[in-house]
Amino acid sequence: MLRIVTLVENTAGEHHALINEHGISFYIEKDGHKILFDTGQSDAFLKNAAQMRIDLSDLGTVVLSHGHYDHSGGFMHLMNLSKSFHLKIGEGFFDDKYALRKNAYDFLGNNFDQSFLQACMIPYSFVTREVEEILPGVHILSGFSRIHKDEQVNPRFFLFKNGRFIHDPFDDEILLALDIPQGLIVLLGCAHPGMKNMLDAVRLRLGRPIHAVLGGTHLVEAKGEGLERSLEYLNDPEIGIVGVSHCTGEEAMLRLKEENPRYFHNMTGSSLFFDQIF
Repeated sequence: MLRIVTLVENTAGEHHALINEHGISFYIEKDGHKILFDTGQSDAFLKNAAQMRIDLSDLGTVVLSHGHYDHSGGFMHLMNLSKSFHLKIGEGFFDDKYALRKNAYDFLGNNFDQSFLQACMIPYSFVTREVEEILPGVHILSGFSRIHKDEQVNPRFFLFKNGRFIHDPFDDEILLALDIPQGLIVLLGCAHPGMKNMLDAVRLRLGRPIHAVLGGTHLVEAKGEGLERSLEYLNDPEIGIVGVSHCTGEEAMLRLKEENPRYFHNMTGSSLFFDQIF
């Protein structure tokens, strides 16, 4: 049995004791292995895990999708509970990330750096290959070709490197793909490199259909023909479950609710269970 629990997301679920916040965090349990994908922006994911009787003290792997605070901000709080895991991150994860707001730059990056990991003796490694199988049937993908021209990174996002601001291409973003009999379950952080670009890479590199898409798609900024193409893409009947939220945006989620029978609003506390027997 494969279990995926949304420990935190922007929206409150039916369990009103759980804390919701702008961010995302998934707990995955597969064949006795425990994986954490993103940590939200605070310790909310830890408190919610305790409410749901999920033990995070013996995690095997933590994957952080990219270096924005709403995906990595809770990581430091995990040190109070566990240091048993191996951390996987994309190259460029520790770059200083900003967003331009008129004439001001807002820092959006991580609240820790490599020296913190070394001081805490946390083993970590960068994902340097396009596909890395970290456990049987559990893959991390990185380095996404930008083939869909309608998927452009918002120019308001910047990196501060070598004393100057440059546009952030989000080359550090990674995703998680898990094998089940029906195909692949894909977990996205924010999909800044483009949701379609990333999902196409999954299909091409792993050679299997996508059964479920969970997480953030950054369709909050998609408009016009670009939004229509993305909604059509997710309406592919091959994709049996569309559980996108977080940075997907109200307009896109409303359209998905009205037009896609396989869509559900994945929110804080949502749990999915999959049979793994091949």
